[in-house]
Amino acid sequence: MPASDYVQGLRDRVGTDFLLLPAVTAVIRDGDRFLLARQRDTQRWSLVGGGIEPGEQPADAVRREVREELGVDATVEGIVGAYGGPPLEAAYPNGDRVGYVTIAYACSLSSDRFALERAELIETSWVELADLDALDRHEWIGQVLQDAARS
Repeated sequence: MPASDYVQGLRDRVGTDFLLLPAVTAVIRDGDRFLLARQRDTQRWSLVGGGIEPGEQPADAVRREVREELGVDATVEGIVGAYGGPPLEAAYPNGDRVGYVTIAYACSLSSDRFALERAELIETSWVELADLDALDRHEWIGQVLQDAARS
């Protein structure tokens, strides 16, 4: 997905220098399974989420991200945890460097029929923790899902 107007405005000023950005992550669970989504840009599995826009409450941001990426409404049930540091840092092909600090929210969905009409996601899958190591995934999601499984 293209950068938001806010991030693009920052990029216009700082170029590809490192930006630390606030984000949200949706932890969607069905019993012992968690919903993962494969991203179009990296082809890797991750959790649904994205950046918080200026003036936006984090819980509203996670609901917006779920709606944008899956086409369904989410109910926020609580906070799983907050995550950041090197595991959430990335360099994009255009040279932009970024680090995210994300608040992970436990969420439930209004439907399990997803509309992946946006170009951001390729597919979704329900996965058990034991199956994570077999997936090409963003490593940091393992910690988030372990924390969610304990709650």
